[in-house]
Amino acid sequence: MKLYNTLAKQKEDFQKEKTNPVKIYICGPTVYNSAHIGNLRTYVNEDLLRRTLEFLGYQINEVMNITDIDDKIIKAANENKSEISEISEKYTKLFLKDLEAINFELPEHMPRATKEIDSMITLVSDLLDKGFAYKSEDGSIYFSIVKFAEYGKLANLDFKGLKEGARVDQDEYDKENAQDFVLWKAKKEGEPSWEAPFGEGRPGWHIECSAMSMRYLGETMDIHAGAVDLVFPHHENEIAQSEASTGKPFAKLWFHPEHMMINGAKMSKSLHNFYTLDDIVAKFQVEPLDFRMLCLMSHYREKMNFTDASIVQARNTRQKLLMTVAELKGIKYSEDSTSSLVVATKNAEKDFVAALEDDLNTPKALAALFVYLKEVNKSFVQGMTKSDADVALHFFQNVDRVLALDLDESGIVTTPAKVGSLLEKREIARESKDFAASDELRAKILALGFEVEDTKDGQKIRKI
Repeated sequence: MKLYNTLAKQKEDFQKEKTNPVKIYICGPTVYNSAHIGNLRTYVNEDLLRRTLEFLGYQINEVMNITDIDDKIIKAANENKSEISEISEKYTKLFLKDLEAINFELPEHMPRATKEIDSMITLVSDLLDKGFAYKSEDGSIYFSIVKFAEYGKLANLDFKGLKEGARVDQDEYDKENAQDFVLWKAKKEGEPSWEAPFGEGRPGWHIECSAMSMRYLGETMDIHAGAVDLVFPHHENEIAQSEASTGKPFAKLWFHPEHMMINGAKMSKSLHNFYTLDDIVAKFQVEPLDFRMLCLMSHYREKMNFTDASIVQARNTRQKLLMTVAELKGIKYSEDSTSSLVVATKNAEKDFVAALEDDLNTPKALAALFVYLKEVNKSFVQGMTKSDADVALHFFQNVDRVLALDLDESGIVTTPAKVGSLLEKREIARESKDFAASDELRAKILALGFEVEDTKDGQKIRKI
């Protein structure tokens, strides 16, 4: 298997003994607001990574943090005149609800920052002792980036012109503001704080991930995953403080899904193009897994453009798969499989796996899936046997271990209510041998984008 490593700036062979779990860290949410679909695209692709590794036979030990204390949460609590814990708990529950809706497989560990303060204090103390950190005039602790010779290696940035001692205490900042970053913020009025040997205060955002990842995964992990906008400063700072402390590589491979655009523009509340999962479900009459389908239709390292047409296309594409699986379940003829479908299945399996092993190339994997779908449709027309259907069903169930689109969830063809009503009326017309009415209803169904086929087992419907 090959995966693109942001640190190496190229695809690399993923090398790991399958007898030992793959250690993965995912930068989880800062729970001050609802996750938007750009965030969720990242989590779909991180879930794809995990599921693909499991599909290929690897064991997984994964950590995803919940950042429940930082600048944004404090600001949101002050604006809403709420307790910080109320804000973080509310949005943690909403986030987990979204993850469940998109079939995200929960990691083995989900530590919350406020429960891991002791680990952060230990790490800050170690950096002070080793001379990589210092105390400022206000009592905050900063990391001196000039003390870490490899600073900038992940983001490929050159900081030769940096003035020693220039500091930034915001958790997030632009590349142009690369300065000494805060590890521990001195106590301020109206903010939560914890006792520490170097002074009462609270952790900076960057130290949280380093401390939590090393506690649960050890000093070196196999894969560190997070959205591309975290490369700098967050992940660069994680590398610096972690490797300065341990003297060992922090992560062997860095996995960064790209941004999502909305109609070609950056997602922004000011542009009124900021969508949550619930927003698109309501606006476009889709299911959460239709959004997952949309994410899989583009490569994780490519910018994805969300449009009205694209989410509808994703819904229709997933419907085709659901209908095919439902139709396969309805096949009753008990005869031996035909060699042609068995060969097509083996070819599809080979092409599907090869695409995933090539840096999670889901567009290519889906292409293999739809080439196979054509073969299945040919078999339907020719008179598919029960054995053929079982072969095809096994294939779709197997690939859905990775795609997680619930292709086999119910076996029921999900159609718009209007189409379902027309199908019922047409069945009544057929039973009463009113063929004129039956044909008229077939035409109405066709106009709605669905094709009806009359078989021994009743009406079969597929999206066209």
